[in-house]
Amino acid sequence: MAARSNNRRGDSLIPFMTVLADACAIEAAFLMSYWLRFRSTLFDHLGFVNTDAPSIHRYLLGSLVVIAIWLMLFQARKMYAARRNVSLSDEFISVVKVVSLGMLMVMSATFFYRDFSYSRVVFGLLWGSSMAFIMLGRLLVYEYERSQYRAGKLLQPAIIIGRDAGASHVYTRLHKHPSFGFTILGYFAEEPAQGESALSTAPYLGTIAGAPEFIRAHKIQLAFIAVTPETHAELFDLITQCEGVNIDFMMVPDVLEILTSQVKVLELEDIPFLKIKSIPFTAWGRITKRTFDLTVSGILLAVLSPILLLIALLIKLDSRGPVFFRQQRIGLDGKEFTMYKFRSMRVGSEQLDAHAGLGIRNDPRRTRIGTLLRTTSLDELPQLFNVLKGEMSLVGPRPERTTYVREFQTVIPRYLDRHRVKTGVTGWAQVHGLRGDTSIEERIRYDLYYIENWSLALDVKILLRTIRAALSTRENRPS
Repeated sequence: MAARSNNRRGDSLIPFMTVLADACAIEAAFLMSYWLRFRSTLFDHLGFVNTDAPSIHRYLLGSLVVIAIWLMLFQARKMYAARRNVSLSDEFISVVKVVSLGMLMVMSATFFYRDFSYSRVVFGLLWGSSMAFIMLGRLLVYEYERSQYRAGKLLQPAIIIGRDAGASHVYTRLHKHPSFGFTILGYFAEEPAQGESALSTAPYLGTIAGAPEFIRAHKIQLAFIAVTPETHAELFDLITQCEGVNIDFMMVPDVLEILTSQVKVLELEDIPFLKIKSIPFTAWGRITKRTFDLTVSGILLAVLSPILLLIALLIKLDSRGPVFFRQQRIGLDGKEFTMYKFRSMRVGSEQLDAHAGLGIRNDPRRTRIGTLLRTTSLDELPQLFNVLKGEMSLVGPRPERTTYVREFQTVIPRYLDRHRVKTGVTGWAQVHGLRGDTSIEERIRYDLYYIENWSLALDVKILLRTIRAALSTRENRPS
């Protein structure tokens, strides 16, 4: 019961800290925006008329109204909870959406409020500063929450139903994981796990039929389900017997198409259909993604141009050969294109690929500057030119060589589905650690998930996680 009370404390403490942090952040953003506009000399140099500063009391009163409205908007998006399964990139995207919506509401309200004229410059500053302050506050809460998890506190107790590979994977990834805050009490299955399964080290709690009694007795609120089709009948009985119990059942799908697709119910002439596969992008989606690619890649090339020139100089000084490495890869609709990289290996090394292996670490063929480039993923920067040319996208499945495509398409189900979209500089699989010499099947699963669930927000999330990974000390290869 200690774990149960500990969980309750965490599920109230973390939301309270987040609400308090958001309120303080919004108020701080208001005060800073007011100070920058009316008390500092920043805008004197920009040609703004420096009139007498309005009373700060009106802004303080307005800030209280804004805080109340914005907190309700955050609550409406379910952003006040123990965020065991929310990443900072997701958090940032949600904050941008809520703050932008909140600013529209505030500016609309001031349009109808005639007793006092609020500065549009202050509102502009408020939009940017509030996002920064709110994210800073949530980052502090996030780090505190993770520190509690690492110390074994505030962990949410959960159980696993099943003992197959999916159940073993859930136990390995989630049990006392410092980022997610779960502790697995054990598992229910018809028989105990055997052999090298990770579940063999977890407590065996009994058969599935005994799970409802355990859930009620220990007030379990979360169960991960990973069962085979043969045990679906027992699963149905379990869910039936847990009616009236406050518990979340989270199921690990056992069908690839269900895992990667957005299953939708459509009705045509009164006939219901399950839509399990769809065209990835609408016409507007393609325009949006291409505009995003052009804008971001153009800005990055302009900003990073000094670094690109420096890298080119270092490559020429380090070893003989060209600055760029060119290789044929397969992209959209199975068409070949020439992909660019900064050369990180000695000239002629590609002829020894079969002997070196795929994506190996500490490859002896690398140059000295090449080792640094590949460790930091800076050798991938020239692919921004592929993005500008329309051959690649910033985000998408990583392009493979023609040889590998011919090999994989015959042995891996749905492999060619990844060519329904443009390949990317980074991708959903890569930000989940699937780089270099990792499971191709796992990469395809993540690639297909991205294709079926694309959104501009997902692209932004992947780019943010890519930047975070590139700044870490471990080797990060897009592959």
